[in-house]
Amino acid sequence: MIYTCTLNPSVDYVLRVQDFQLGGLNRGTESFYYPGGKGINVSRVLKRLGVENTALGFLGGFTGSFIRQELEKENIQHQFVEISGTTRINMKLKADEETELNGPGIPISKQQMDELFEEIQRLQEGDYLVAAGSIPSSIPDDIYLQIAHECQKKGVNLVADTSSAALKALIGTKLFLVKPNHHELGELFDTSIESQEDAIHYAKELQQKGAENVIISMGGDGAIFVSDTETYVADVPKGKVKNTVGSGDSMVAGFVASYIQHGDKRKAFQQAVASGSATAFSDDLCTSTEVASLLEQVRIQQV
Repeated sequence: MIYTCTLNPSVDYVLRVQDFQLGGLNRGTESFYYPGGKGINVSRVLKRLGVENTALGFLGGFTGSFIRQELEKENIQHQFVEISGTTRINMKLKADEETELNGPGIPISKQQMDELFEEIQRLQEGDYLVAAGSIPSSIPDDIYLQIAHECQKKGVNLVADTSSAALKALIGTKLFLVKPNHHELGELFDTSIESQEDAIHYAKELQQKGAENVIISMGGDGAIFVSDTETYVADVPKGKVKNTVGSGDSMVAGFVASYIQHGDKRKAFQQAVASGSATAFSDDLCTSTEVASLLEQVRIQQV
């Protein structure tokens, strides 16, 4: 079974505005509401790619109810811990430039944390857990490391999709998959990634420190995959970027879905890149049809 864990979910409110004026009255031309948070995005794309999964994490208030309802519309299973307070709203203002306004995470109690760990402790050997997104300030900074240790004890395949200190704390831990972008990869090793060669070098270091599979997304310059036996580079398909939210999450979902279905890492990497691109070219997260239409455009080369 596949599980996702979102510690800091959100309702993503997308508002399009023409001729935005700072400090003035601006009227939106379009608006959309989506269940948000990196793990939830992964759950939605996995389901669209034909992979059943269960979403874990924390939800509260009317926004939490909205997220549950939207997931149920897509027939996505969930086992969220109910919290007091209201799940945050993140606003994406799309004008000539895109501006993001992210709400603060709500406090999580020790009892609620214990409830989440009880859910994780029910996972079985061979299951997959995608732990993704930021950590609310009320949760210990090493929460992902705690989850990693629990997964290792249980024989659960852990996918980590986070950044900064949370990702750095996981270096040296056994992971099935990790997917930093090239900026985050540079932060991990206190350097800057200036070329594809740099990215491959440090991706291999990350793999040697415990990550079985590593994907590095490099925006318009493509992506890199490293495992213990394979290194691939991929071009990204050409298209108009409409959406910067959820592309990385879609890559994770695309890889996991394909690998579970076919057991072929090259094919999984190709689907990961197609999935990330399809989301970037869409207003919402990618669909299976959109991913399939881009697969042949993703050229994979072994290094």
